[in-house]
Amino acid sequence: MEIGISLSNELEVRISEAFCIFDHHGDKYIDTRNIGNVLRFLGCVPTNKEVNEIIAATDSVENPGEAHLPKFMAHVSHLLMERKMEPASPQKLLEAFEVLDPENKRFLTKEYFGKLMSEEGEVFNKEELDAMWPVAIDPITDNIPYIFYINKLKHKTTIYDVAEAVKEELAANEKEKKK
Repeated sequence: MEIGISLSNELEVRISEAFCIFDHHGDKYIDTRNIGNVLRFLGCVPTNKEVNEIIAATDSVENPGEAHLPKFMAHVSHLLMERKMEPASPQKLLEAFEVLDPENKRFLTKEYFGKLMSEEGEVFNKEELDAMWPVAIDPITDNIPYIFYINKLKHKTTIYDVAEAVKEELAANEKEKKK
């Protein structure tokens, strides 16, 4: 992909690809309201507070309300190498669902789960719930069979695996420079 910016590792490639999806003018700037979308596209699970912190850190001085790719890439690369905004492990998700299912039915109703997701913790809005339902709900029972849902959420290679490899490579390069 030609983006006019030098990319030095796989992490930067993935961040720039996700960023460019939301770069509607091809000028390496995105509206800061899309930063959460870019992060989620990468597989991150940021809170609203984390998204706002990244917006504050990457907002362009020249074009307020926009983030420029190089500044965004540098900031987010650092966060990913520190494993910030990482999704919960499948085991942690299972434990959380089991707390919500004291009768051990192995599913939650759409109504119950929707109420929790829209009223508790980091709440989902209607659009986010509507985007989640096709993945979460069994169309036959209209329930969320959570073990199946957790398996659908797992990614083969996460952005955090890539970030860890880049972090190790950078550390090895630094160690080599000191020799």
